[in-house]
Amino acid sequence: MDNWDEIRTAFHVAKQGTVSGAAEMLGVHHATVIRHIDALEGRLGTKLFQRHARGYTATEAGKDLLRVAQATDEQFAQLGARLRGTGDAVAGELVVTAIPGLALVLAPVLAEFQMDHPDVRVRLMTDVRVFRLEYGEAHVALRVGMSAPDEPDNVVQSLAPLRSALYASQDYIDRTGFPETDEDLLSRSFVGSLGVSSRAPFHVWMDSVVPPEQILFSASDFESTKYAVLAGIGLGFISTWEAAKLPQLVQVRPPRPDWTVNIWLVTHVDLHRTPKVQAIVNRIKAKAVDWPDS
Repeated sequence: MDNWDEIRTAFHVAKQGTVSGAAEMLGVHHATVIRHIDALEGRLGTKLFQRHARGYTATEAGKDLLRVAQATDEQFAQLGARLRGTGDAVAGELVVTAIPGLALVLAPVLAEFQMDHPDVRVRLMTDVRVFRLEYGEAHVALRVGMSAPDEPDNVVQSLAPLRSALYASQDYIDRTGFPETDEDLLSRSFVGSLGVSSRAPFHVWMDSVVPPEQILFSASDFESTKYAVLAGIGLGFISTWEAAKLPQLVQVRPPRPDWTVNIWLVTHVDLHRTPKVQAIVNRIKAKAVDWPDS
């Protein structure tokens, strides 16, 4: 198990399904691939592949080994991304991650930054999952939450509040009337959330206050819940930034402190002081001062 070249060869044989495909991918002769597979199987004392006319198929033992090989291969690739971020120039790939709802304010900042630094290739990855900076998945992350992220090797800075309010479409209000009282409010239909999105403080409030039978539609991401509210299904939470650009929405209840989360600017300690990361961090912080605060 101390020869990564042989394990990597086996990984590519499994991916390609043939010796020739793996040889082409690795840039070696097909005889080298066969020698690596035979040596690895001999060392482990078990067959990793079933040979047949169409190629190679991993055995159960092979699948076990290859799951580890794939994870290792991905970590090497991520390490390469981290190392590429340590240069002295503001150039190369810049990976920033955020939840999808922040793209509204973040994308213009990144676009301006790229135009000012033409040698930078910007990658904005939006997802509710937490990208692992320690594995080199990103250079900078914008995360949201009531409390600061607590990974020990990350540098965390408070950036801006992200406020949400309760909205309905004008069509829905026209059909049901504006809910003036709390009793009116809780008799209306609601749009809820599933999975990671359901941990947002406003959805925690909804689950604790709104009768379950009134939550008629739920989705696994904030974009889908927004579109459900726009479609007139019921009341739901949308950030005030997004709602300000959607005139067909009616604010049913204004933002509350317990519905508000903070945006945290996160970098890894190994890359935090590099010129490229410092340049984008300073740009985001400067622009965040002008982000709406309503």
